[in-house]
Amino acid sequence: MSITSDQITHIARLARLKTDPEKSEYYAAQLTRIMNLVEQMNQIDIGDTEPMSHPQDAGLRLRADAVTAEDQREDFQSIAPNAKDGLYLVPKVIE
Repeated sequence: MSITSDQITHIARLARLKTDPEKSEYYAAQLTRIMNLVEQMNQIDIGDTEPMSHPQDAGLRLRADAVTAEDQREDFQSIAPNAKDGLYLVPKVIE
């Protein structure tokens, strides 16, 4: 698949991107290379390959589920403009 500089200009206009006319040939060549790579990848037979979540069969690192910070609700509500019974009170914004 080959992309022309006119197509680059057209795509840029549709995407509302400002492009340099001198660089449109460069962009066309780079996008052509990318599209050729995608075509090569589409030709690979992956029929017997199982889907993977990670290419290196890595797992998640686990840590102990322990409380590391103490409850600071009273401290935070003491500096709030308006709080009552553990709730922050705010002005009504919808009528």
